[in-house]
Amino acid sequence: MRKEPHQERARATVEAILEAGARILDRQGWGRFTTNAVADTAGVSIGSLYQYFPNKAALVEAILRRHFDDVLTALRKANEHSSRGERIEGLISGVIAAHSIHPSLHRVLLEDVPRGGISKSVHQKFESEYSNLYTRLIAASGCSGTNPRSEVRAQVLSSAIGGVVHDAARRGTLESFELKQELIHLVDAYLTTFEHPPDTPKVRTAGAKARIVEKRTDLPDLQSTHSPLDRR
Repeated sequence: MRKEPHQERARATVEAILEAGARILDRQGWGRFTTNAVADTAGVSIGSLYQYFPNKAALVEAILRRHFDDVLTALRKANEHSSRGERIEGLISGVIAAHSIHPSLHRVLLEDVPRGGISKSVHQKFESEYSNLYTRLIAASGCSGTNPRSEVRAQVLSSAIGGVVHDAARRGTLESFELKQELIHLVDAYLTTFEHPPDTPKVRTAGAKARIVEKRTDLPDLQSTHSPLDRR
């Protein structure tokens, strides 16, 4: 952004520009996204737009930051709840809401917009906080202390939720009550496994012992078996 808006009127202008840009990307795609189209949709002059955004790349980067902030806000609010049920409900409701205003925006921003025009730090900063917030949510749901799998678990959970939500955005089913309930069940079931982790090593050991015993019963009794040479 070329300059930060300080007055209320200036902030309202920037918000109108960002909202107009998000709407065009959502409904018309990257191919129809121009600064003139955004200014017309926002109801501001092209000069006003250039006061804050020097070019199209700067504008789309600001829209991406805004979208990332909406997702992170949903995660932060979910972590504020005291009970696991409220955290899960808040998480799913918030993530769905963040993608419901402009359902195609996320796909266009990450798939159609050229990566070269957006700073890598935007994605890196988002991914870092995104992972940390999911790790906190998992830790608050039964995984006390540090766990070597914390980052992997955060990746699995965030990918599962993100995958379902993004697919629903493509299909136009984000408003489905059933979809929301199934996502809640999915997250709850996954987090429940951390409360009572299976004792995998003991099961494997028991299985190994059983196989050894089974094999030993198949062997001949060497003490009672005489060699043909002994009969001579």
